Amino acid sequence: MALLEICCYSVECAVTAQQRGADRIELCAAPKEGGLTPSYGVLKSARQQVSIPVHPIVRPRGGDFCYTAGEFNAMLEDTALIRDLGFPGLVIGLLDEEGNVDMPAMRQVMAAANGLAVTFHRAFDMCKNPLQAFDNLAELGVARVLTSGQQSSAEKGLKLITELKAHSGVPIIMAGAGVRASNLELFLNAGVKELHSSAGKWTPSPMRYRNTGLSMSTDAEADEYSRYGVDGESVAVMKSMIERYHV
Repeated sequence: MALLEICCYSVECAVTAQQRGADRIELCAAPKEGGLTPSYGVLKSARQQVSIPVHPIVRPRGGDFCYTAGEFNAMLEDTALIRDLGFPGLVIGLLDEEGNVDMPAMRQVMAAANGLAVTFHRAFDMCKNPLQAFDNLAELGVARVLTSGQQSSAEKGLKLITELKAHSGVPIIMAGAGVRASNLELFLNAGVKELHSSAGKWTPSPMRYRNTGLSMSTDAEADEYSRYGVDGESVAVMKSMIERYHV
């Protein structure tokens, strides 16, 4: 049966996703950045409150995936912390200046992860040669690759996703970016075994007093009074579709 991973930006969302049928959680901070490393407090709370597998992301900033020495050292520290807290896996990705998998850095990550299931995230979608990158990741022992098929959505990138799936059984190909109930069957019909969705929605802040005259964001148009979280009903619908498909 296909596995459903839900991207969560809080422990509360992870608990909701678990209750509504998620098989695994990718735990992140900063949805507007596309996911950054959660804080120690969030990591610790997740270990206490969530019983399904949780894979935190290790990503120190938004933007590209070519990191400075200082950023990389922080990523190794975060990898060791996630390992020591007892998480079963983590999500990470590093590229070099030429758009290739940064093999020396990734070898250090794999050593620091010390047996954890490592997912190489959508940095893969920014690499120059996806088949070469896929072979590199197989050589490293990466467990899975999260990819949209190098397109703006996994639906648009389904051709490459199926090519990668046929290329080799390891790493596992997990389709992500725009995966939802309305297109889920496309991926199931293609034989994709792992699906990644945020199943998210924006909800208004509960704050009644609002100073709308300024913003804490570098984006002056950003809405300070909305929050991104998991829509439990969306998770339940997708899980139900997967179960019915495999009956």
